[in-house]
Order: sequence, then structure tokens, then C-alpha cells
Amino acid sequence: MRTSRSARPARPAHPARALAGILLAASLALAACGGADDSGGGASAKSAGNGADAAAAPGAAGSAKPATPRTPRLTQNAIIRTASLTLQVKDVPEALDRARATTEDAGGYVGKESTSRDAGGHEHTRVVLRVPGAKYDEVLAGLQGTGRLIDRTAQAEDVTDQVVDVDSRIRSQRASVDRIRALMARANRLSDVVELEGELSSRQADLEALLARQASLKDRTSLATITLSLSGTPVKKASGDDSPGVVDALSGGWHVFVTVLRWIVLALGAALPFAVCAALLTLLWLRVVRPRLPHRREPAPATTAPGPLPSARPAPEPAEERPDRD
Repeated sequence: MRTSRSARPARPAHPARALAGILLAASLALAACGGADDSGGGASAKSAGNGADAAAAPGAAGSAKPATPRTPRLTQNAIIRTASLTLQVKDVPEALDRARATTEDAGGYVGKESTSRDAGGHEHTRVVLRVPGAKYDEVLAGLQGTGRLIDRTAQAEDVTDQVVDVDSRIRSQRASVDRIRALMARANRLSDVVELEGELSSRQADLEALLARQASLKDRTSLATITLSLSGTPVKKASGDDSPGVVDALSGGWHVFVTVLRWIVLALGAALPFAVCAALLTLLWLRVVRPRLPHRREPAPATTAPGPLPSARPAPEPAEERPDRD
């Protein structure tokens, strides 16, 4: 019969191994705590981020308030509107008064006005009206209803790019002028001051030109221009028979006669000063100048040359003796 082995007594744990086990357990515990902290930190960071986004929304809305004046300049179109109307009315002064009242009621003004009359005594008026852009269509429709429309033209030009470009250049030019002034304040030598003054004058001139262009664009875009022409010439009604009659022929002949007579009178009137001057010069010559001129002696009559001397006639030959007649 085998005898059983007696159980071996447990060996005491080595101190180094025990320390390693304690450190391992501690590291595992710290890792578990760190993971929990990381998950909690991630959740807190996420919530903080959401809170920051929520807090940033009102801040963004609040910060956008100062930029609201600049936004319309970039998005709103700058348009120059011009129109031309030609109307035929019964009473030109009355129609002109109505046009002025319509323009002033809309907040505009009359820019330029000219009035003339033709050969028939009919009055013609041309007036330039400046009205706000918001009232442009309303004023144009009101003016068109004052008479018979003969001609109408309208034009719209978008100059938004020019307005934005001029505004940007003005800001840059102002900053450039400020830099030159700062350099002048720190300059010590006279040559530097003189050179900077010349540069400052040049840049200020460019800035003033840009400001003048900006003012012109603002005036043309804020106020529309309407050129209104009013004519009082009556409309001739077409008759059934357009062939000329005896009265028309007499009227035409009389008109031609008067026209020719008028041109003859004008020609005589134009030639009269020259004729008077010629008559005065002729009279002055005959009465004053000519009598004082030395008289020239008349040349003596030339003596006639003597003719050829008469030649002597030859003596007649003696005739032969003839026998005596018984």
C-alpha cells in the first residue's frame, strides 16, 4: 500500500513579484479611470462645443449688426435711369405747370428748361426733370397722360461695379493719404518734407477726383432723368380730297411772289451800301480830285509830208508836116 505524499507547505511570495502585481493592478485601475475620464471629457467637450455654438449664434448676429449698412451697397444694384418723352398738347404752359407739379410732388426738381416758337407761332418747350428712382415709373406714367404721345424712349444702365470700384479706391486712397501725413509728421529733413508734400498733393488730387466721381454716380443713381418735350402744333385732319384747288394755287402763288419780292428787297438792301459808297467816290473824283490834276497839253497836229513833185511832162514831138489841102 502506497503511502500518500504529504502536502508541501506554501512558499512565501517573493516581494518583487508582489510589488509587480500591485503595480499592474494599479495601472489597470488608472487606465479604467482614464477611459471614463476621456469619455466624460469627450461628452463635456461636445456639450461645451454645442454651448459655444449656441453662444456664438447670438454673438454672430450681434456682430453682423454693424455690417448691415455695407451689405446693401454690395447687393443692391445701382441703376441709372433715363427717359425721353415727346408730347403734343393743346396748351403748352398748362402742360408745363402740370409736369412741374408732378415732379415736385414726387420729391424731384426741374433741371433745365427752354422754350421757342416756330414760324407759325406755335410754342415748343423742352424741360429736364430729375425725380427719385422710387417714383420714376409713377412720374413717367403721369407725364405721359398729359397729352398725345409722339415719341418715348427709356434706358436703364447698371453701374454697380463702378460704384463698388470707386468706393474701394476711395478707401485705399484715404489710407494712402494718412500714411503720407504720418511720414510728414516724423520727417526731419527739409528735402524729405518737400518730397512728401508733393506726394501728398498728388494723392489728394486723386482722392478729390474719386470723390467727385462718387458724387456723380450717387446723383445719377438716386435721381432719374426725364427729358420732356411739349409741342403745341395742332394735328392736321386729313381731308377726303387731297388735290389742290384754285384757292390753294392762289395762296401758293402769292406766297411765292411775296418770297421773291422779299429776296429782291433783301438783295437791294445788301447792295445799297456798296452803291452809295461807289456814288460818293465817283462824285469825289469828279468834283475834287479831277479838277486838281494838271492838264495835259494836247499834242500838235503832225504836219503832212509833202507829196511827190510833179514830174515835167515831156515835150510833144513835132507833128509831121501834112500837105496843104487844096
